[in-house]
Amino acid sequence: MSDLLRLRPVATPEMIAVFDDDATIAHACAFEVALARAQAAHGLIPEAVARAIAEGVAATRIDLSILADEAALAGTLAIPLVARLRATLTGEAAQALHRGATSQDVADTVLMMQVRAAHRLVAGDGRRTWAALAGHAKAHRATPAVGRTLLQDAMPVAFGLRLAQAAVGIADALEMLDDAVAQHGVIQLGGAAGARAGLGGCGAAIARRVADDLGLMTAPPWHARRTGVAAMGTSVAILIGALGKLARDVSLLAQNAVGEAQEPVIAGRGGSSAMAHKRNPTGCQVALSAATRAPGLVASLLAGLPQEQERGLGGWQAEGPVLTELFLLASGSAAAMAQVAEGLEIDIDAIVRNRDAAGMGEDMGESAAIIAELLGIEED
Repeated sequence: MSDLLRLRPVATPEMIAVFDDDATIAHACAFEVALARAQAAHGLIPEAVARAIAEGVAATRIDLSILADEAALAGTLAIPLVARLRATLTGEAAQALHRGATSQDVADTVLMMQVRAAHRLVAGDGRRTWAALAGHAKAHRATPAVGRTLLQDAMPVAFGLRLAQAAVGIADALEMLDDAVAQHGVIQLGGAAGARAGLGGCGAAIARRVADDLGLMTAPPWHARRTGVAAMGTSVAILIGALGKLARDVSLLAQNAVGEAQEPVIAGRGGSSAMAHKRNPTGCQVALSAATRAPGLVASLLAGLPQEQERGLGGWQAEGPVLTELFLLASGSAAAMAQVAEGLEIDIDAIVRNRDAAGMGEDMGESAAIIAELLGIEED
């Protein structure tokens, strides 16, 4: 069964792949192998046992549909997955697999590996959007246009000022997301109750080695402290909202009665099944739809913060699907708005026509200076 008809309109293929079943299983298996190697490096298990675990994990073939049913019954992926991996091993290797870890260690670490990959994708498209907007803003810092407040004509502003403000909003959101992922996208290795029991007193060193193997930062156990997940999810939602701000403004400028800016013409995008004359701002639609959904998703993360004691019931289990959906939405929004920003068609004649019709003159105040300050460029 596939759900691409639901996912692909709102997310990029690359982001869908980051969170798909194959990637999830691969990361979980990588965690188990890295754990065994780290324990061998610190003398908890023989090197030969760690090699046997790595070979057995690599040789295991998994039917995803059966594993999904088993995970639904078990309440976590790790229980049936570890059982299947153990079935391919014998003797000490079967006993050593997953030693000192718990199901939540696997789930949280896999999620953080996916978050780091997802962050790289969405940040790339977000920065494309910022760069394109900054270029347009610089080019139009001396173009007087109608400024609009409360959806009504107000006073003249540089056309580039509106774009510069949108660009900086996106840049600010990207910086928040960068910081949140750098600080909180870390390994989880706490064991049964978060005390790293069963790791021979080497828990911190083993965690560091596993983190290095998996491309994560190390950290003390955080399995009942979910502020980091909430921070990352909130930062993604803020980025979605900042992209939505740009989408809202472009879609308003694209209205027939305004016509000051249009999305670029892209084959297959923006048409109508019933009205051939229409040029719909479909890229903006993707971003605005994401911005509509994101706040409710973040609310779920915030609701899960009061975790019960050493391991919560129902709270952290809700986070993975929610954080995944936020990144999926962010990918579609950022990719769509990068295309819109890079190919944005600005109609100077319409800007002049609307400004003259409003009869407000060309005094843009300090628009050019503000644009220069926002973008960190020299004022002409």
